[in-house]
Amino acid sequence: MTSKWFKRQYLVGMLGAVALMTSQATMATGAIGEHVNHLTDNLDNYSQEVNWLNDKVKAMILRYQEGGVDEAKPDLLVEHWEAVDFHSAIETNYVPVYASIWQGLFGVKTAMEDNASIEQVREQHDLLEQALWQGLGAVKLAAQYQDKGLTEQVATTQDNPTNSLEALDAIDNHLNRVVAKYAEKLPKEAVTIVHDTYLNLFEGVEGELIALDAELVEDLEKDFNVTLPQAIQNGKSVDDVRGVVTMMQGKLDTASSLLEQSAEERKDVF
Repeated sequence: MTSKWFKRQYLVGMLGAVALMTSQATMATGAIGEHVNHLTDNLDNYSQEVNWLNDKVKAMILRYQEGGVDEAKPDLLVEHWEAVDFHSAIETNYVPVYASIWQGLFGVKTAMEDNASIEQVREQHDLLEQALWQGLGAVKLAAQYQDKGLTEQVATTQDNPTNSLEALDAIDNHLNRVVAKYAEKLPKEAVTIVHDTYLNLFEGVEGELIALDAELVEDLEKDFNVTLPQAIQNGKSVDDVRGVVTMMQGKLDTASSLLEQSAEERKDVF
């Protein structure tokens, strides 16, 4: 794909779910707060929450070092994360980092529960902290686009694609959400997203793509219906599932390039 497409895809992934802000949408952990309609007004709060979360994890690691897993109480990690407004701010704005945050949370939690060394636990916290600050950066950028009134255009593209290229953009974003839900320990919901994405989006572009590369379409059909669902249902690691998604997104890049090339050729003819 072209660099222009990658930039567009990054922004679509980051901003696509902002459309949900004006609806009554809910996430796995409940309603999205009204604060997501006013990101700029809440940036200081989000920043404070990221610092609060990191302090909570550091205190937990110290308790782990001094008294082990029983003293650390790693189960509280998820409760802390779901208690902050930043949780829904990042989920509705940049799903790839949202998935990384969940992966980081469970990385710290699992390391403690497995009685890993303090160095290994701190390594997992470093990954979590990095994901949290990346998420805050993504929300800050989303706030700029929200202030400029650019979210409605993205929402139209994501929720109601008007052509095959827009549909592929939406599919790419949905696949990122699959990884997020799997990292969130919601495998059934992840599989549901896979199936719905195939039925509601990919099947709509199959006909156009088959004429351009039938083998590519066949590969993606297998990925949607076999490879990715099986990776989730067989309990593969988040990295493994992310790897399958990344592979699929590469194929979607190829499909987009074929569609763009076909459109250019038709334009030249007429």
